[in-house]
Amino acid sequence: MTTAIEVHGLGKRFGRQAVLDGLDLAVAEGSVFALLGPNGAGKTTTINILTTLVRPDSGTARVAGYDVTAEPDAVRARISLTGQQAAVDEVLSGRENLLMLGRLSGLDAKGARARAGELLERFDLVDAAKRPVKTYSGGMRRRLDLALSLVVPTPVLFLDEPTTGLDTRSRLELWAVIAEIAAAGATVFLTTQYLEEADRLADRIAVLDGGRLVAEGTAAELKARIGGDVVELRGPDDEVLAELPTDGTVHGLRAAVDELDRHAASAAPGAHVIVRRPSLDDVFLAITAAGHGRDRNPATDLIASKG
Repeated sequence: MTTAIEVHGLGKRFGRQAVLDGLDLAVAEGSVFALLGPNGAGKTTTINILTTLVRPDSGTARVAGYDVTAEPDAVRARISLTGQQAAVDEVLSGRENLLMLGRLSGLDAKGARARAGELLERFDLVDAAKRPVKTYSGGMRRRLDLALSLVVPTPVLFLDEPTTGLDTRSRLELWAVIAEIAAAGATVFLTTQYLEEADRLADRIAVLDGGRLVAEGTAAELKARIGGDVVELRGPDDEVLAELPTDGTVHGLRAAVDELDRHAASAAPGAHVIVRRPSLDDVFLAITAAGHGRDRNPATDLIASKG
């Protein structure tokens, strides 16, 4: 495997708080890698170190073959970053934002105009190209922000929670763009709190909790850690009242149904049971619960989370 990102023993403290504690990662070239974790787990700090915005206290990190501490200029020349907040000038139009960044990135006037036109079309912003960005919707701003990061194509793209705050339609549109970027051969490293996002986009997923890597694998591998199917108790309006993972055996299924039957006694008439495959939500709850020393049986947390 040719790696685009290599991290060994990465550590970072802010005051007495250890934000990263011996992080190890390897991201294959041309893949989509998702870093998941609860708030404060160290996701943004990891991206800030990998993009040379923050220096690590210990360990090493290489991006596109260059050390982020010893060779920061070489790293910056080979990466693009889209942060949590859209970095656009609201007074300028979408086209003017792209033209300005193109010229600042070394393109001549003709090249900047051509690239701006390509990106406006690619991100479905042609009709809004001449409008001030302050009139854009949240989804349009996010698409423009991502377009700006691609004015000069780079082998590695970092996306820090790229779809936070977007409605469902805008999120789906941005997912399609990210998949297209990855299909063109770029390495995409993203952090997200939307587990479905990681499930849909990522070749590999890592779960960070308390500054430490607590799980890594494909979506299928992580789901397999939970076991077999998940049994849900749903109310008359199909809301989830409680749920339990099983180990995939008949005995496990029977035990889960018996446990849910006790909850059904207090549920409204019309409550019913369904069986589904485990999701990344189940994985996330189980893994992060264990990392904080809570009951290692994810059923306890899943039932409690439903109130």
